[in-house]
Amino acid sequence: MHGGGFAVSGARPEGLSAYVAVTAAYWAFMLTDGALRMLVLLHFHTLGFSPVQLAYLFVLYEIAGMVTNLSAGWLAARFGLTSTLYAGLGLQVAALVALAFLDPGWAVGASVAYVMAVQGASGVAKDLAKMSSKSAVKLLAPKEDGGLFRWVAVLTGSKNAVKGVGFLLGAALLAGVGFTGAVLGMAAVLAAILVAVLVAMPPGLPRGRKGAKFSEVFSKSANVNWLSAARVVLFGARDVWFVVGIPIYFYAVLSDGTEAGNRTAFFLIGSFMALWIILYGAVQAAAPRLLGAATRPEADLIRAARLWAWALLGVPAALTLAALAAGGPAPWLTATLVAGLLAFGALFAVNSALHSYLILAFSRAERVTMDVGFYYMANAAGRLIGTLLSGLTYQAGGLPLMLGTATAMLALSALAAGRLRPEQPETATA
Repeated sequence: MHGGGFAVSGARPEGLSAYVAVTAAYWAFMLTDGALRMLVLLHFHTLGFSPVQLAYLFVLYEIAGMVTNLSAGWLAARFGLTSTLYAGLGLQVAALVALAFLDPGWAVGASVAYVMAVQGASGVAKDLAKMSSKSAVKLLAPKEDGGLFRWVAVLTGSKNAVKGVGFLLGAALLAGVGFTGAVLGMAAVLAAILVAVLVAMPPGLPRGRKGAKFSEVFSKSANVNWLSAARVVLFGARDVWFVVGIPIYFYAVLSDGTEAGNRTAFFLIGSFMALWIILYGAVQAAAPRLLGAATRPEADLIRAARLWAWALLGVPAALTLAALAAGGPAPWLTATLVAGLLAFGALFAVNSALHSYLILAFSRAERVTMDVGFYYMANAAGRLIGTLLSGLTYQAGGLPLMLGTATAMLALSALAAGRLRPEQPETATA
């Protein structure tokens, strides 16, 4: 390895050990991230927060993600990937501890502002950890036989499966030990993992280069820019229903308002959200095999990204029609939503896996952290838009407006994916 760059020649065994350590830490982080989202959503819904107020709780989380991703790529290039990983884990521990000091007696406005601030810190933490892990794949994955696609799919798919378990964990902890006990317990476990990583991190990851300039985070690659645009609306379309609307709809049809009914609803909602994420992660990890990536050239995978984008659009379009036909909550509509959203998860996973591979394929090794940071800034922008629209569309027009909005956003994502071209990033134009 070169001291100021990202070469990994001759250091593959050490690099692989470092990659395993980074991935394990990232798994632990995403377990707490998924649990925290479910804890906050269900806890504050039971306190009487409206869908729009619930969406506000996650706004700063996504804004912080945008800012962090834009700067984290430069920070990693400047100070090294281990530094950004440690900072992400430590900040998440602090955010979890801070939530334990939330006072139920505070006014609604004060509670919203406090949780928004803490969620903002958690958003910074998550994207520092994510960028570190994803960048390591580009640097350490084998270059032949679809190795890059396989590695990034396994990392991203396993991360999402772990986050799905986190959703279930968060709902279970809320029902079992309450909000404060849950966040303090997760903080203690994550702090122990941070200490273990600090002590035992093997060598092999880039240490950074002092000459990295912040202006380099803005990509000159047309493919990186169009892929980032597709990512904005792809994740916006998911979070339009995922963040607020569907959990609140399920709560309305599952809970009878009693404490026992609330606990049952928490468990069922957490189970569904966990199942969705786990399915998503499993399909994402299997995407290279499903697509035959080992024998397909990059141009074929670009065409696949276009086709799978249009296929995904059909699911929320059909669910929108079902919601309009039902005219309100109904058992058959709830069953249709469960089946349709699971199908959405499988198709979404293939789209996301293709995007995650292509961003690394389009990036040059010497600026991979900055291209990945820019791309995940777009990812966070999509989640921010989806989060805001989730509360607004559900409150304004219920399921039909919410699902129709997701359909329109997926059409934009497919159009952006259609602009991708099989070019090397060195020859692409801005």
